[in-house]
This record gives sequence, C-alpha cells and structure tokens, in this order.
Amino acid sequence: MIRCYTILCILLCNAYCAAQKITFLDAQTQNPVSFATISFGDGLGTFANAEGEFTFDKKRYADVDSLFVPGMGYKPLALSTSSLQSQYEMEQNIDQLKEVVLVAPTTGKFKKKQQKPISHTDYFQSWLPTVESEVAVRFNEYNGQPTQISTLLLPVNTQEEFDGKKGRSRPFSTLLRVQFYDNKNNLPGNEIPYGNIVFVVTEDFDDDVFELDVEAYNIFIPDDGLFVSLQVLGHADEKGNLIESKKYNEIKTKQGIRKISITFRPLLPFTNEVSGEQTFVRRVFFNNKKWQPFNFKYNPNSKLLLEGYNNYAMGAKFHVYED
Repeated sequence: MIRCYTILCILLCNAYCAAQKITFLDAQTQNPVSFATISFGDGLGTFANAEGEFTFDKKRYADVDSLFVPGMGYKPLALSTSSLQSQYEMEQNIDQLKEVVLVAPTTGKFKKKQQKPISHTDYFQSWLPTVESEVAVRFNEYNGQPTQISTLLLPVNTQEEFDGKKGRSRPFSTLLRVQFYDNKNNLPGNEIPYGNIVFVVTEDFDDDVFELDVEAYNIFIPDDGLFVSLQVLGHADEKGNLIESKKYNEIKTKQGIRKISITFRPLLPFTNEVSGEQTFVRRVFFNNKKWQPFNFKYNPNSKLLLEGYNNYAMGAKFHVYED
C-alpha cells in the first residue's frame, strides 16, 4: 500500500511539474485578462483563454525558457519558465488606455448603406490563418457623413476548391477575434478598446460571408478612418470556449528541429479586384509587432502577391447619419 501511494505521489508530482496553469488578472479589478497574448520571444506564441488562463506544459514547450505577456492595455510581463507562479496581476498601462474619441454618439434618422465584401472558395487564392498573424483593413466614413458600423461582413472560405473542383471541408471549430485600431500615418495605430469581440466558425457554415453584428458596440468611424482586424485565437470546444491545442508542428531540418505554424480553417479569401495596398498584416508575437502593408516587402515569395491577390475585401453594413 505504501509503495502504491509513493508511486502515485511521484506521478502526480511529475504531472504537476510538467504542466502548470497560470492565470492573468487585472491588478485593479481582479478580472481575468481575457485572451492575453503570450509570446515565446522567438516570433511564436499562443493566447490565454477567456478566463485569462494558460497552461504551460514543459513537454510541449521544452525549448521555451521565457514567456513575454504584452497584454493589450497592460504593462508587459517577462517571466522565466523555471519559476512560474500560478497567478500574475497585470498593471494597466495608462498611456495605452487613453480613450480614443471617435465622434459623439449620433441619434436620429439614418440610412442603411453597405460596403460589399468579395469572397470565393479557391484554396490557392486564400490566406492561411495562423495564430501568429493578424490581418487588418481600413474603413472610412461613408461619403464623409457620420457613420456607424452595424455589421461586419467577413469573407471566409470553409469549402476548399482545387482546380475548379470542390473538396469536402475538414471538421473544425475555430475561435476568431475582431479588434479595432485608430489611424496612425495610414497604418493601424493604438487599439480602440471595444472589449473582446470573438466568434466561432465551423465547417457547418455554408455561406462565403460571415455576418458579425457589432451594432451594440456603437462603433463610429472617425474623420480619418479606423482599422478593423481579424485574428485566429485557436480551436474552440462545442461551447465556443478556447481550448488548449497544438499550434505548431515540429519539422526536422539540417539545422535542427523547426517549429512551423499550423494553419486554421476557415481560410480568408484574398482578391485581385481591389486596387492599391488596402490590407495590412503583422506578426503578433514579436515585441514590436509592427504593422505593414501586405506587399512584397512583407513576403517577397508570397504566391498570393505573385498572382495579384493582395487584398482582403472585408465589407460592412453602415448606419449613415445626416450631418
């Protein structure tokens, strides 16, 4: 009996040492920091869940010795994986939390207008989302009039098409997040804190445009426009909660083991029907995470760019008010 008890204790101890749950809380409110960004310091990373929880598994992250948590609106944390605690409080970064005043809330009569999205089902003309990338587009006021975004029209590709032949969509359930940024020199700037707007897409969605109702958030477009981004957070369970899952594959190369980001469904169909550089991208786990136009400077070998598919044509439904 004593021997069995000892073995059980050893197994439990090893399990605890191998995997440790960490919770990130707001230092003032004690609320969880939902979907906090967790960077491994080498361009790779993951996210906490809606409860601000992240499980660090030493077997899964054997080559990670530091975690960086640059939570949006919070002062960043730098943590050594050799001495992780079960809970961390994050201090609000006042400079990042300054309210972005768009326009005063508008009431009265409005006209419903729409900016049409462009979608398709061609696998080879679609962006393959990973947790390390974020894609943004700019919206301007409709004809210079006070404009509220009531619905985002997000092109998605759940049905794969190869050489004109449609293939079966593999089962998936993916949690995505929409974020908003002000305009800084025609690039996404500071985040506009509308809260966490997340949604789930599965293989059962049989349309090519996902309609996301955001009317309740009172999102008014400022005079110089705003940017709307789309970001994959990871796999979701049947209740729509983010789950711990593998986000990188280990590939053996001559230089050693290399981690390759796993791509998620749905794909994002890009288009060649929009002129100019209207789509912006960034790598979210680098500390500087600079935005840049999706062009050959971002990726000189992109097959999308080589074939002229350089824009993600997100659309929207507007409430347009008279001046």
